[in-house]
Parts: sequence; C-alpha cells; structure tokens
Amino acid sequence: MIEEPRRVDLQLEPLDDYVVIQPSDEETETRHGLIIPASEDTGARSGVVTAVGDSATGIEPGDKVLFPKHAGFDVRLGGSSLKVLRRGELIARVHD
Repeated sequence: MIEEPRRVDLQLEPLDDYVVIQPSDEETETRHGLIIPASEDTGARSGVVTAVGDSATGIEPGDKVLFPKHAGFDVRLGGSSLKVLRRGELIARVHD
C-alpha cells in the first residue's frame, strides 16, 4: 500500500532584528503611480513582510517594503522563496 506524503506546515520565526520577506516576482504599480520593477536590472526589490523578530521595530507583518536585491539570505521553505534580512537593511516601506 502506497502512503501519501504527509504535508508539513513550516513557519519561519526570525530572531532578534531579522525580518522574513516574501519577495514579489512581478512589477507592481502603487495607487500613486510609483512603478516598482522586479527585473534583475534594478538594485532594489519589493516584497511583503511575513514575520519580524522581537527587536525589529517600526515594521509589521503585512507591510510592503523595498530592500536591496543582494541583501540578506535566500531561503526556500515549503516550496516558497523567502528573504531573511536585518531590519536595518530595509530601504523603505511602500504605502499604496
């Protein structure tokens, strides 16, 4: 009898001042017309904060942010690509 693979729900909990970001893979445009490209030609990427460490102040899960494309660490978790970086590496928060 073949047993189905068990699904494992994984959650990444950052420590200290680290934040976890789900990078955006497509170009986005804010309500005010700011275009945030996702191409490799730009020095910045955008994404949504999914978790914050205890010491990461001024940022919350759900915030859309800009960060340098080479900042932090790339992590694959449960089939998703994530970025883990320090709070101080964030460039800006994007308000739609």
